[in-house]
Amino acid sequence: MGSSAKCVFLLTEMHTLIIISTGLLVLAVFLLFGRYAGGSTSRMARSAIWFLPFWLAASAINLWIGVSTAGYTLAQEFPIFLLVFGLPAMVAVVVWRVARSP
Repeated sequence: MGSSAKCVFLLTEMHTLIIISTGLLVLAVFLLFGRYAGGSTSRMARSAIWFLPFWLAASAINLWIGVSTAGYTLAQEFPIFLLVFGLPAMVAVVVWRVARSP
């Protein structure tokens, strides 16, 4: 692998980590809003569920940018989409399950 190929691979990996980290940060903001809106864990659980469609849309936009602008094919970009959406979504589902339990 040449030097420029290594650089592109590293930038792609860093972009993915930045987007996943952004998703976790946005989830934290949703949870804080839920906590301060009502103060109960049921509100936090509801805010974790509200995060899911928001993050799905944001992840889909990231997929579209990767395909239309960065030059990746849908087959190349879709596994990254699953990772970018899936990790923050799994955390949101875990928070939802824990927060809604008595």
